[in-house]
Amino acid sequence: MTTTPPTSRAAPLAGLRVLDLSRVLAGPWAGQLLADLGADVVKVERPGTGDDTRAWGPPWLKDRDGQDTTESAYFLCANRNKRSVSVDLAQPEGQAVVRDLAARADVLIENFKQGGLAQYRLDYASLVADNPRLVYCSITGFGQQGPYAARAGYDFLIQGMGGLMSVTGRADGEEGAGPQKVGVALTDIMTGLYATIAVQAALAERERSGRGQYIDLALLDVQIACLANQASSYLAGGVVPRRLGNAHPAIVPYQDFPTADGDMILTVGNDAQFAKFCAVVGHPEWAADPRFATNPARVANRAALIPLLRQATVARTTQAWIAALESVGVPCGPINRIDEVFADPQVRARGVRIAMEHGTAGSVALVANPIRLSATPVTYRSAPPALGEHTAAVLADWLGMESAAIAALHARGVV
Repeated sequence: MTTTPPTSRAAPLAGLRVLDLSRVLAGPWAGQLLADLGADVVKVERPGTGDDTRAWGPPWLKDRDGQDTTESAYFLCANRNKRSVSVDLAQPEGQAVVRDLAARADVLIENFKQGGLAQYRLDYASLVADNPRLVYCSITGFGQQGPYAARAGYDFLIQGMGGLMSVTGRADGEEGAGPQKVGVALTDIMTGLYATIAVQAALAERERSGRGQYIDLALLDVQIACLANQASSYLAGGVVPRRLGNAHPAIVPYQDFPTADGDMILTVGNDAQFAKFCAVVGHPEWAADPRFATNPARVANRAALIPLLRQATVARTTQAWIAALESVGVPCGPINRIDEVFADPQVRARGVRIAMEHGTAGSVALVANPIRLSATPVTYRSAPPALGEHTAAVLADWLGMESAAIAALHARGVV
């Protein structure tokens, strides 16, 4: 496949104005995606403290002298390409400023508790009267209806309630058995992705109807949707999935195996690959054994097969296995630490690590957006902002406010 080199075509979402009233991860993740694609994303934060994640350290970003700053590494992951405006929503004047911004926005993202913005007249019903084209995305733990709607929702809690932890962790009876959360806030990330898709769908529909709409996204709904085959297996067969550690419920062998110097991942997706694996490992007879010849048979006889494989894989190092198995088309790989991830030649070749100029640190390392567009690629315009860094510029750009009026708001503690 050939790709078209970048042209002078505008970024996909250039000209789109997004007001980001969200905090922590799910909403900010969506805002950053929209910003990476060219939208002007204005992040509204509380004066003095800002987004909760600004204080979620260590680790902290280092300044040019190698000393800790007050900028957390956590905040950096979800706030690139945004402009920060600090506004006090507890003051009527601050509420009025945000209403004025919303009147000029295409999209608003928020993750306050159900009904939390109504007291400031910043809920959808209040804002749509002045801006019927507004796409308003609310992200909550449990959605806008139901017995849990008023509850706060956090990723860890939702991983438990939504079933993910019930299928994550070592199997019952094994040492260290028990439910485990995923090592990153995956429910938040997935909700941010769904929010981005929903916003763009609503914007596409707006092109036809001329009107925006309200988006109700719940972390719990997203987590259940992302159970994917595990949920489908239960709904179709009535069998409750159980924890299998690193094993796959429907494919064998598809898990980690010990090697002479560590561990590797083996992902045998079909019977032909299994036969090739058996030949490399020196046991071609396993592929002919009726207990193991087909994937359904291997699943049924998992307990007999896996110990045999484990006894064989400890004979070579991880890299020796990878070289031997890749040469015959059997998928496998190492279990990398995060430092090894960024040192991997494939990761380096893809440019997954980027550097951006930062006002405090000079340069900050970030993870690239994985979307690769041939003609209108993602751009990295500005590092995650300092709290309130762009207040004056945004009030001038979006609202046409004079510097004297902005200074007066600042003097009164509104911004």
